[in-house]
Amino acid sequence: MTDTPLFPRPVAHRGLHNRVAGIIENSASAFEAAIAGNFAIELDLQLTSDGVAVVFHDDELKRLTGKEGRVSDITVAELTATPLLDSAKGECPQRFTDFLTQIGGRTMLQVELKRQRDMAGTQLLARAAAEALKGYEGPVTVESFDPNLITLVRQFGFTGPRGIITYDYERKDWDDGLTEDQRFTLRHLLHWHETQFDFISCDKASLKMPAIQFWRALGKPVTGWTIRSAVEAAEAAPHIDQIVFEGFDPELAQ
Repeated sequence: MTDTPLFPRPVAHRGLHNRVAGIIENSASAFEAAIAGNFAIELDLQLTSDGVAVVFHDDELKRLTGKEGRVSDITVAELTATPLLDSAKGECPQRFTDFLTQIGGRTMLQVELKRQRDMAGTQLLARAAAEALKGYEGPVTVESFDPNLITLVRQFGFTGPRGIITYDYERKDWDDGLTEDQRFTLRHLLHWHETQFDFISCDKASLKMPAIQFWRALGKPVTGWTIRSAVEAAEAAPHIDQIVFEGFDPELAQ
């Protein structure tokens, strides 16, 4: 590992959210709470029907807004006027550009580009993210489960660190649309020639996979997700360089 770590602070998964307290994941309040705690921020980007990158995790609207349908089927004006369920401040999802203005370089960002339904959407999201980040001054990384997004965001001009998100690809509820050959390629990170990723973000249950151990031994930093307790953090520690956490305070847990 290098003397200066890529992720020097624990990474708050979707911000430092607490639904009971009315601080919803991927909301402005969750991001401010993460900054106040001196944590890095992991966040998710989806694409609206009019091609705008927005900070939102799910493909579907239901869990976070109570509305039916997909993010990709509504406009950015509609989404950013839709309150997040249980938000104490009645906050709505943000455009990615508005999020970047909010953060203003105050902490490290781990920006996940969510897998899209087709290559047209994949290209649009990669371009939108790269364009938004061209004028951003602050520490930022981009990552995705989809190797195409990691490759395209570089082609569209993003020059910062890019990471591949991975796991064992034995979760049919997550990857039912993939062939066995695709699962094999993704599990063993055989897309290296195309992606040339700078770091790996790996499911905590898959940290002992040979490909993860191999690339970490060669110097590629590994973040482990999603860590939800001090016990899980301790178990993952020998295999990772930083945690992506939620549901507990890693500073108080030490």
